[in-house]
Amino acid sequence: MPTRRRPAQWIEPHLPKLVVSPLFAASLFFVYGFIAWTLYISFTRSAVLPSYEFAGLIQYERLWDTPRWYVAIANLFIFSSLFMAGCTVIGILLAILLDQRIRIEGTIRAIYLYPMALSFIVTGTAWKWILNPGLGLEHVIRGWGFENFRFDWLVNPDMAIYTVVIAGVWQSSGYVMALFLAGLRSVDDEILKAAAIDGAGPIRTYYSIILPMVRPVFLSAFIILAHLAIKSFDLVMALTGGGPGYATDMPATFMYSFAFQRSELGEAAASAVMMLVTVIAIIVPYLYSELRRTGR
Repeated sequence: MPTRRRPAQWIEPHLPKLVVSPLFAASLFFVYGFIAWTLYISFTRSAVLPSYEFAGLIQYERLWDTPRWYVAIANLFIFSSLFMAGCTVIGILLAILLDQRIRIEGTIRAIYLYPMALSFIVTGTAWKWILNPGLGLEHVIRGWGFENFRFDWLVNPDMAIYTVVIAGVWQSSGYVMALFLAGLRSVDDEILKAAAIDGAGPIRTYYSIILPMVRPVFLSAFIILAHLAIKSFDLVMALTGGGPGYATDMPATFMYSFAFQRSELGEAAASAVMMLVTVIAIIVPYLYSELRRTGR
């Protein structure tokens, strides 16, 4: 006669699904549900309040007829290119330095990894004080007797975007360093010994042998940095507030301004969709290359 299974025995095989399902449902609603809602709103005439009457591509036409949107796109290009290049170069150089297993490796690693523990709000606020002409670097150096020293990038519309680059590189270069250091430490020591026997110097060894071997790290760093650059909002808001004027506006701050300050919900939704399309255009090739590499 078969024994009856207790309720706990029925539940136990399904317990992981029961634990994960509330989080999965919440993510499905609050992430993908609102993405779908934003996508639909971008095809309506929504202004102060959402309107659900389909209006075609009118908001996208308005978006691309707005001069401020072109400023945001140009700033995104400047910021993302300099931010990604700066973080990658500094991260690689620091990783190579630490890969030599120098004595103060722990100290250097702690110094450059510390900014990772800070939010972009804290980073932006700190650099706002540092770069403020009346309080920070310019004020201090002039106090040392260099009266002609000038560093007013923070209030200069033509240079303000570069202060965002400085703060962003300071924040994220340590993370890139950690990625590359893990990749360099995974290289077999026998390869390094063979290169040394063949007479290859350190520069040639890293340039021709080691860095090509950690090529997947380059791709991972590119994806992460590109994602941070596209959705950069808190750093810009804390450091410049999008100003002077809207000189440091980026797509994320443009979307916030049009949604909550100018009550142009439809146009803000259209800008959010354009950001989403940009992120997808970066992530999909990465996923495709990873799937091809793993042979799945």
